[in-house]
Amino acid sequence: MQEPESAVDPDWYAAVAVPGPFPELLEYSGTCPSPVPGVRARVPLGHREVVGVICELHSTPTHAGKLRPLLEILDLEPVLPADVLQLALWAARYYQHPPGDAIAGLVPRAVSDMRGPRLRVSWQAVADAPPDAKRAPARARAYETLNAFLNNPTRPRQSATSAELAEAGLSSARLRDLVQHGHATAAKKALDHSSVLSDPPAASARIQDASAPTLTEEQTQALKGISVQGQGFSAFLLQGVTGSGKTEVYLRVIRDVIAAGGQALVLVPEIALTPQTVERFALRFPRTQASHSGLSPGARASLWRGARAGEIDVVVGTRSAIFTPMPRLGVIVVDEEHDGSFKQQDGFRYSARDLAVKRARDLDIPVLLGSATPALESLLNVARGRYRPVFLNSRPGGAALPRLRVLDVRGERLDEGLSPPLLRAIGTRLQAGEQALLFLNRRGFAPTLLCHGCGWVAGCPACDARLTAHLTPRRLVCHHCDHQASWPAICPECGRTDLQHQGLGTQRIELALQRHFPDVPIVRVDRDVASSAKRLQAQFEVVRNGTPAILVGTQMLAKGHHFPAVTLSAVINADGGLLSADFRAPERTAQLIIQVAGRAGRAGRNGELWLQTYQPEHPIIQALQRGGYPEFAALALKERREAQLPPFAAMAVFRADATDPQRVEAALQGLRKLARALPEVHAGQVSVHGPVPAPLPRRASRFRFQLALMSADRRTLHKVVAALRIAADKTDRRQVRIGVDIDPIDLY
Repeated sequence: MQEPESAVDPDWYAAVAVPGPFPELLEYSGTCPSPVPGVRARVPLGHREVVGVICELHSTPTHAGKLRPLLEILDLEPVLPADVLQLALWAARYYQHPPGDAIAGLVPRAVSDMRGPRLRVSWQAVADAPPDAKRAPARARAYETLNAFLNNPTRPRQSATSAELAEAGLSSARLRDLVQHGHATAAKKALDHSSVLSDPPAASARIQDASAPTLTEEQTQALKGISVQGQGFSAFLLQGVTGSGKTEVYLRVIRDVIAAGGQALVLVPEIALTPQTVERFALRFPRTQASHSGLSPGARASLWRGARAGEIDVVVGTRSAIFTPMPRLGVIVVDEEHDGSFKQQDGFRYSARDLAVKRARDLDIPVLLGSATPALESLLNVARGRYRPVFLNSRPGGAALPRLRVLDVRGERLDEGLSPPLLRAIGTRLQAGEQALLFLNRRGFAPTLLCHGCGWVAGCPACDARLTAHLTPRRLVCHHCDHQASWPAICPECGRTDLQHQGLGTQRIELALQRHFPDVPIVRVDRDVASSAKRLQAQFEVVRNGTPAILVGTQMLAKGHHFPAVTLSAVINADGGLLSADFRAPERTAQLIIQVAGRAGRAGRNGELWLQTYQPEHPIIQALQRGGYPEFAALALKERREAQLPPFAAMAVFRADATDPQRVEAALQGLRKLARALPEVHAGQVSVHGPVPAPLPRRASRFRFQLALMSADRRTLHKVVAALRIAADKTDRRQVRIGVDIDPIDLY
């Protein structure tokens, strides 16, 4: 009778983040030497082997029952620094997202492919030390296989890699077993994965102040109110009217941080804003680089390595840049902090703005949030003493803020949405050698194509939405699932050729402006143009030369751009946001109006904003006319407080979708029933709303429902959400997909 092979007692236990729908870290056992958190490891999962990140180490197991052994440590040094790893784990817990999925996308694959090792391990057999074939036959067979591979007469060698031996039938687990019992040795060589920090050059080589303008008195006072050196964590809300010089304040704050040997992280809401921001910051700080999803894998890896090694002083990026490793991070800046683009809308639904505050608190450094139209959440944090307010109420040089002209278009004869008074005002500005900017938050040519004869409407076959007509290239496009169809010449229902375009898009406005102003460049800026970075920059160059031109575009045109020659800005249709059922729509509408206004009159010239509306008496418009954004914000906060809506209550939304509408509704009805049985809900501490169909009930051939929960106490809400998420995770994902959105910014 042969004896079983002896087992090796674990020396430590590791909590590992494994990619997949696992709500918690998975625990494995290990033997010496112990790794450090942040390294990757190969672990068994069911019948397969996967790669995860070791997040925690324990001397005793935290879970009952037998634990499977960890198979292999893949790194000598952490792929994720401790502060980034802890931020990601906190975010995964707060936003109720599987930690493995949250962490898996943080490291560029060119730096560390989560699917494979970044160490090359070479295995050698120990001569004259074979296992006892009677006591451990499997180990003896493995030793013989290793020896035979190394002593192959056609290609003898002293060692072999894990991949080579895997082809010979030897697993990493079996090889490790040989090493643990003294029958083999393993030598590890790290691939390109250094985390050695470089010493930064002297501040004089990292800062160039020649282009710095003289500060206004208001900017000087603002800087005095922002303490960044040796003061630890503070959250500052810089409330500066458009064109007041907030960026110059950012630059001066960052200058002090870099002079003290630190680094700075600057978050911007849109990729379109990144090039001009990087260009401006690089004039002062040559070691500035951009970070956004449009970078090539190689460029992203280069940025990641440089930032982590301390070789980059300033990183300017979109929301994902919040996880950039920066060992000497001294300040975080969030520009246009109110912008909804900082909230991830699918998958890992985190808010980069809120994580910026969390990361700054963890590192005990300041964070600076800036906006002309702060989010209501930020204004409430100021009122409650959590944020320190800093104000810039005027523009440099004494330039006046744009004058708001509300144009009642009821009864006006509009030409493709453009009123005669607005066209005349644009012409006047162009004749004076100036530029105009027109905002319409809808791309394409027209949002609806219909038959005048029978009423047929071009709809998306996969969504409860209409196809948008695009002129260049000529096609019908669904802006929800990207379904595309040819532009029909005749009605598919009745065969008539009388097809009409209803509504306005940026392409249609562009054509109308070309008719009225044939000798003036018309520059369109929307996602169709922004899909090519070179094309977008070429568009901006036409504007920045200062000659007469007209810009027309969507939200990305309203955010943060500096166009010195623009003196007139206009909102073509201000009523869209006034009619939405989303309680946040008024806030977004007011912010957009003020942001569009802020593009005009930024270089010492008088500017004006034209607001075309069918509802000039609307309370939002009236408040903006009387007291600008501060008056609107005070009114909106009062209404939210009375209705007990965010930010005066915490909110979470369970979103579910399936190919069967009855199945998806039943799944959320089950969660509602479970919620109503919980003591927190029964006692009225948490309210449950729904389930109801999403505002767009069907998208990409899947039916969507949502269930909302609200509470005045955030911890109580999270406790209830966690209980419901356990039930949701048990749902068959092949039938119904259920996800949770913590602190949602819209109900769509």
